This record gives sequence, structure tokens and C-alpha cells, in this order.
Amino acid sequence: MAPELIVWDFDGVLNRNIVEGRFVWADDLEADLGLSLSSLQDYVFKSGRIRSVIRGEEELHDVAADWLATQDTDITPDTFITYWYAKDARPDTQVISHLKTHPARHVIGTNNPASRADYIETEMGFSALVEHVFASGRMKRAKPDPAYFQTITDWSGVAPQATLLVDDLARNCDAARALGWRTFHFTDATRDELPKALA
Repeated sequence: MAPELIVWDFDGVLNRNIVEGRFVWADDLEADLGLSLSSLQDYVFKSGRIRSVIRGEEELHDVAADWLATQDTDITPDTFITYWYAKDARPDTQVISHLKTHPARHVIGTNNPASRADYIETEMGFSALVEHVFASGRMKRAKPDPAYFQTITDWSGVAPQATLLVDDLARNCDAARALGWRTFHFTDATRDELPKALA
């Protein structure tokens, strides 16, 4: 039975911005903006502050401002975030074609701050392709929290067994499956099997 609702993860699925497990948007950060990638990784990612941003507990703008204050730069948080989002926008046309042609209802389910969800909807144009973007920063909960998936089920009215999650992280698939959802673990190795899962 074909799914009635498909919940598409964004980064690593609809957006091909992860290479061998690494987000590649910051590869040219030092060359483009003169900012230290290792410092960014330590201050924002390895420290765990990015998790607070993803759950909507802190604003990315504020975290970026704190980090930029440690750098010898005049770059503003807004300029930095604009650069980040633009460099991180790498739509996967093959996967998006499956979304466009499948008759099911479609939503995005992503661990992202509210500001990036806005960017995905407007600047990247996904508001025209899906009914809704479920972003962790807006919901104040993130995958694989079962409440994240339950929120989507409650909103959609679609039975769990008729809902399909397409996600690149096994732990998210495991959590959704525990609630009765169907899942597809999307990787470079399984990408060609996606049409079968959608059928």
C-alpha cells in the first residue's frame, strides 16, 4: 500500500549537503569570510550549543553573535547566517522529483532552527512543494523524541501505518517505527531503492 503521508527529512535527503557524514557548507569559510572553521566547530558544535539551537532553546543569531565576538572580524551575525544558509542550500533534484510526482501528502520533518525553516520555505521555495515544515526549533522538540513524530500524526490525521518517514539517520527511523510509522533509511547506498519504498 502506498503511503498517504510522506515525511521528508531535509538535510541529507531533500538537501544534498552532507558528504561522508560531514556538512560541507563551511569548507570555504576561512577563504570567503576569514573566519576559523575549527573555532566555529568548537564553540557551536562540539560544545553542544547547536543542540540548544535545534530545540529552540537558544536563537542561532545569539549563538553566532557570541562566537563572532571571539573572532577578529566585523562580520555581523546576520551576514554570517545568510552566508551559512546560502552555502548550505543544495537541493537534491532527484529526490525532489520523487516528492513532486508522488500523489501522497507531503511534509518536511527536520531538526532545524526556526530561522532556517523560514529560509527553506521561502528562499528555497519548499512552501510550494509541501503542506508544512515541521522544524524542531519551532516545535521545541527534536527527532528522535517520540513527541516530535506524534505531533505530526496528530496534525495530519493520517494513521501511523500509512505514514512514511524518509530520513538519513537510523535513530530517527527507529523512533518513528516504534510508533507504528513506516520508514526508509535514506543513504547513498539505499538511494536507488527509494522509488520502491514509495510505491
